Order: sequence, then C-alpha cells, then structure tokens
Amino acid sequence: MNLELFRTALHIAAHFALYLAIAMLCPGAADLYVGNPDWRVFAMTSFIVAGIALAVILSTRGPAPRPSVRLAFLVVNILWLTLSVAGAMPLYFSSLPIDFIHALFESVSAVTTTGSTVISGLDELPPGLLLWRSLLQWIGGIGVIALGLFILPYLRLGGFSYFRIESSDIEDRPFARFSTFSIALVSVYLGLTFLCGFCYLIGGMSPFDAVNHALTTMATGGFSTHDASFGFFSSPWLIWTATIFMALAGLPFTILAVVAFRRQTDAFHDPQIETYLLILLGLISVCSIWLIVTDQYEPFDAFTHSAFTFVSIVTTTGYATEDYSGWGPLGLLLAFTAMWLGGCSGSTAGGIKTYRFVILWQAFTNNLKQLLFQRIVSPIRYGERVVTGDMEKSVALFVASYVCIWVLLSVALAASGLDIMTSLTGALTAISNVGPGLGTLIGPAGNFQSLNDISLSILMVGMFLGRLEIATVLMLLMPIFWRR
Repeated sequence: MNLELFRTALHIAAHFALYLAIAMLCPGAADLYVGNPDWRVFAMTSFIVAGIALAVILSTRGPAPRPSVRLAFLVVNILWLTLSVAGAMPLYFSSLPIDFIHALFESVSAVTTTGSTVISGLDELPPGLLLWRSLLQWIGGIGVIALGLFILPYLRLGGFSYFRIESSDIEDRPFARFSTFSIALVSVYLGLTFLCGFCYLIGGMSPFDAVNHALTTMATGGFSTHDASFGFFSSPWLIWTATIFMALAGLPFTILAVVAFRRQTDAFHDPQIETYLLILLGLISVCSIWLIVTDQYEPFDAFTHSAFTFVSIVTTTGYATEDYSGWGPLGLLLAFTAMWLGGCSGSTAGGIKTYRFVILWQAFTNNLKQLLFQRIVSPIRYGERVVTGDMEKSVALFVASYVCIWVLLSVALAASGLDIMTSLTGALTAISNVGPGLGTLIGPAGNFQSLNDISLSILMVGMFLGRLEIATVLMLLMPIFWRR
C-alpha cells in the first residue's frame, strides 16, 4: 500500500472536515434561536469533528507527493466518506429516534444528492435538523460539479463541456486561469441558489422554507421540509419556479459560467443541452396527453404536473407534487425510463448523463452506415469535435457497467427481502441518485424508513457508485491501485 498517498488524502479530508465542523454551527444557531435543545448536539458534534480533524491534520503533516490521478481518486473517495460520516453525527445524537445506520443512510442520501429519506414527521422537526439536511445536499451538489470537472476528465468520463473551456488545444479560452474558472463556477452556483430562494420567497414560501428548498433545488437533491414534499405547496408560481430552477441545475455549470461571465450565449449550442431539452419536452408532452386523454387532469394541470415531475426525475432532484405511481401504466413506464437519463455533464444531476446518449446514438447510426457502405469513413462527432476511440469506448463501458451494477443491486435487494418493484426501482433510484422509487413502499408517497439495515446498506453502496461515476470507487478495489 502506498502510505504516502493515504497520508496526503487524509490530510486533505481533515481540512475539509474542519470546514464542515464550522458549517454545523449554522443549524445549531437556528435551533438556539427557536430555543430547541438540539443546538447543544450541533455544538458538541462540531467540537468533536473539529478536534478529530485537527488531530489528523497535525499527525499527517509532511511533504506533499506529486499530484497524480491516483491521489485524485483517493482524495475524492475519502472526502465523500468523511462528509457522510461527519454529516450523520448530528442526526444520530439528536432527538430523532434513529440508529446509526439510518442516520448514515440519511447523510449519504444527502451528500450524494439522492434525496431518499428514512425520516418521517418532517413538518414537526426542529429547524436545525432540517437545515442540516439541506446544507449537506447543497455541499454535495457543488462537490459533484468539482468532481465532474476536475477529477473525472482523467478517466475520460467527464463532460465535453470541460474540454470546451479548459482544453489546451483551444486558443481563445474564456478563462485564462483555472482559479478564475473555479471562482466563476462557485459564483454561478451561489447566485442561482440566492435567486431561486428569492423567487420562492415572493411566491409565498416562508423564509425558512425558501432557504431550504433553494439549497436542495440547485443541488438537485430534493430534500424538503414537509412530508408531502413539494406537494405541500399548491401555488402554480412555486411549482413552475421549482421546475425552471431544477432544469437550470441540470445544465452544465461550465456553460452557465461562460454565459454569465463572458456573455457567450452561443455556448448554449452544446449538443447535450439541445438533446436534454428535447428529451424533457418529449416526456412532458407524451405524459400530458396521456393524463388528459385518461381524464386524470385538466390540460393546464396535466402540463404543470407533468413538467414538474419529469424535470424532477430527469435532473434526479426527486421532488414530487403528486404520487405519479398512480398515473397508470404509461405514466409509470415514462417515470421508470426517466430515472435512467440524468442531466448534462458538469451539472448537479445524476443518472447516465445526456452527453453519453448523444455519443452512443452517433456510434449506433455510424455502425448502421458501415453495414450498408463498408468503405465509408464517418467519424463520430460531438458538435464540431471528433470523438476519439478511447472516449467512445469509455462511454460504452460506463453504460454497460451501469446496467450491470443495477442488476447486481436489484438482486441483492431482492435477497434482502424486498419485493420485485421495490428492488428494481430502489436499485435504480440509488445508482441514479433520483430519490423516490416506484411502488407503495418507496414511491413518491412513501419513504425508506421501513427498510432493514441490509437493504439500506446496499442502497448506500449504490448511491456512492452512482454519485462518483462508478469507476472512481471501483478503482480503489484494484490491487494495482495500491502498488508503489
């Protein structure tokens, strides 16, 4: 084992844990303001996490090794584990009647921006716990962007948007310095969060609800402050506000940064953005017609609930205004299909990601052409760029491994005692980081509270694999990774 890499990764993770300990003071202050005794829990856990972090920082000091892909993968995994365990501590020590596995599940679901929950009675929970869940999702959301833009390109799994901006073969780069690029991304994320919260506020949400839902909307996490999720709010303004901002969160933040800071609106011509919007429009149109024809909704309500639901599922946010499990066989099939898709690369959304479908479709049509005209040379293109063979192979391998892991997780969940519907959709919602599954148990009207510890542990593995794009986690299981 390369202990030097492990020491450095722990040193970096400890610094992050220190910042997380400071973040715990925000929900603690919220509880203190309303006189809830849980403020002591946040103060205590903040002190414990900060103490452990400082001890690790001091004990792992030393010369930093040369930056490498191996170090990057190790840091990402340890960071997410650190965030998950530290995030579970306030939940476990709070007044909530949950054991550590359930607290860890809630934390993992939050930091991976999945949104599956084992907590009921949200309407009566103290503000500190609700705010902590939302903060964990928001931190996980910005972490996903950083992962996709700065780490995954080493595996050729990241989005083309990254290469469009920072590739060395582009002469006219919109951001001359990488630090400027990072600041622009964080600024866009913060700015959209504030704008979303402001729109919620003027739409009638309480300030506390507006803050929490803005945090989880932009993170495409889906945690709510109410058991009824977004169905608690009947205002069309709020529903459409959430729909618009979820759709924005599913776009590449690289492109949003270019548009915001360089006013280059032509950046929106990225093929994955066009495909992403066409997919949303197609799903919404088909479902709206189905709901109208089957007399389930009036036209405007059918379009409103279809738009909200499918934007929520495709962006893997997981909010719900209605129990779409009851929309009939076509509605159920469309929802199941949408759970696979995901937003664009470089967004906070999970799923397979749109750009991979663009490349797979190009590869499929090219192979058909070559069957008809064997001498034809037709390279796969992504916009104006030619897709390399390595990139094409990595996309195909990712999708194949995605399906294989879904099957394995489904089998494991069924073996743990869950029914077929819960097993299949539970595995998919975990690896796609969607949130609710389908059916009465874990569907939009239910939650994961009644699942046993084995099932919850399997789902946590799926959440990590999905959020870290599979290869980032599996890389650590290869013996060659740990050789000097």
